[in-house]
Amino acid sequence: MTTERSHPQCEPIPVPHAGEDDPHNECADTFPPNRYPGNDVLVGGKRFDALQVGVRVLWEIKTHRFETYSGFLRGQVIRDQVVELVEARNIATACGYGFVVGVSTQAHKDALEAAEPSLTIVVTGCKR
Repeated sequence: MTTERSHPQCEPIPVPHAGEDDPHNECADTFPPNRYPGNDVLVGGKRFDALQVGVRVLWEIKTHRFETYSGFLRGQVIRDQVVELVEARNIATACGYGFVVGVSTQAHKDALEAAEPSLTIVVTGCKR
């Protein structure tokens, strides 16, 4: 019997960082810390920002300057991120990984937790 965890798509594959956002990439490489510095990791057909060293935990890092956004924009960003992050968590879980979201500020964490309390979110303090 094949479990999701043993499915080939669930094996972590290092891939170059998707974007050219240096502050974001530096945070993703150092905060968890990333098992594959300089790379994202492809699991279950999705790119994650990091696979934590020593444990089966995938990370998504958000380095938005959330406090500078208008109330309207904050609401839109949170709605969009919740959809994205729940989908990412579901992929991670199906492949036998934990999932953590790292955000730069407490305000961003508070807004995400209010919208989706089931997410595991930590404040990284990473700067833009």
